[in-house]
Amino acid sequence: MTAPFRFPRFFVTSPAPCPYLPGRQERKVFTELSGPHAHELNDALGRIGFRRSQSVAYRPSCVGCTACVSVRVVTNDFEANATQRKLVRRNDDLEITACRPWATDEQFQLLRRYLGQRHPGGGMAGMEEQDYADMVEHSPVNSVVVEYREPTVDGRPGRLVGACLTDRQADGLSMIYSFFDAEPGARAGLGNLIILDHILRARAAGLPYVYLGYWVKGAARMAYKTRYRPLEKLGPQGWTLMEDAELAPIAETSELA
Repeated sequence: MTAPFRFPRFFVTSPAPCPYLPGRQERKVFTELSGPHAHELNDALGRIGFRRSQSVAYRPSCVGCTACVSVRVVTNDFEANATQRKLVRRNDDLEITACRPWATDEQFQLLRRYLGQRHPGGGMAGMEEQDYADMVEHSPVNSVVVEYREPTVDGRPGRLVGACLTDRQADGLSMIYSFFDAEPGARAGLGNLIILDHILRARAAGLPYVYLGYWVKGAARMAYKTRYRPLEKLGPQGWTLMEDAELAPIAETSELA
């Protein structure tokens, strides 16, 4: 006889400074993803706005603030605009591979350079190699690392220029964390390309959504997510389509934050 599914226990973190809105405090509710039903639990929680970090699912639970909004791209209705199509064509030489979730030194060194360029004072700036390995390898669900490489030369793999830790859920792909070559002289638009590639991957796999995590209106670091439309948001009435009036203007020439 199959053991009954046990309802998860949830916990709340202590308040801490909000990384997106100055002067505010953030708080998260979380639960552990473990046991034989971890994948099903992660799927269910993902549909109500939770995100995964290693073996924990969490979502904001801030007192008096609901600025963080879960968003997802509707893959079947997405139509790339002219700039996005040009970006894909410009990078069609990249070799893209979905790898098992195993951390490599090459990935970690790319991550370190990315953090140094884009988020030098962020919470991940002090991440060490073991921390990165834990982030990638401690996954109780169906995860991959999608690698983006320059063309193979003389039978040797090309230089790694981008990567994304991705979960496959029942109804879509959840982009857990992406990073890429952001140094001066690097290919432009790699962060945007990674999202576009995930939309195409999800559509090809018959998955209706790509989950982009949280969006905060007015937060510059989140503005890039509004480039991928139609975009749905999670609110009190469930998932609903976001109207153009709700979204910030699309900055076509700016790089992914």
